[in-house]
Amino acid sequence: MQKIVIVSDTHIPVRAKKLPQRLVEECQSADFIIHAGDWQTLDVYYELSAYTETDGVTGNVDPWGIADRFGKKKIFAFGDLKIGVIHGDGSRKTTEQRAYEAFAEDEVDIIVFGHSHIPVKRKMDGITLFNPGSPTDKRKQPQYSFGLLEIGDSWELKHVFFDKES
Repeated sequence: MQKIVIVSDTHIPVRAKKLPQRLVEECQSADFIIHAGDWQTLDVYYELSAYTETDGVTGNVDPWGIADRFGKKKIFAFGDLKIGVIHGDGSRKTTEQRAYEAFAEDEVDIIVFGHSHIPVKRKMDGITLFNPGSPTDKRKQPQYSFGLLEIGDSWELKHVFFDKES
């Protein structure tokens, strides 16, 4: 069984000074971490990669160093499972529509995106669209969130919701 943590919109140090403990707990036992952009600093990458292999894409508020390192769009393969990752920012259409259209020419099973900070998990034309939300900036959402993907003979993708630490 492979365990993949999916996170986006950490916005550190602007929205939080550090990664929340609930996220760190899952990262400690993860096999891979996917970040869908708006890291805001490479320190987030360095911290996450101390737990396990970490990769992702750049978001609209990320500096050039992050953009140069990660790029705007990626596809990860875990066995037969293909995951497209994009931040989802842009103009016109919804974040979800932009993310979906970005992979129109690609064969993917899951599209991971961020930007809106709104947790999403739904199917569109047989593809699972997934926004993990944000672990540090929930905006108008009731809780903070990130995603967990477990891959074995089949795969299960879910949100992890939590309240701010005291």
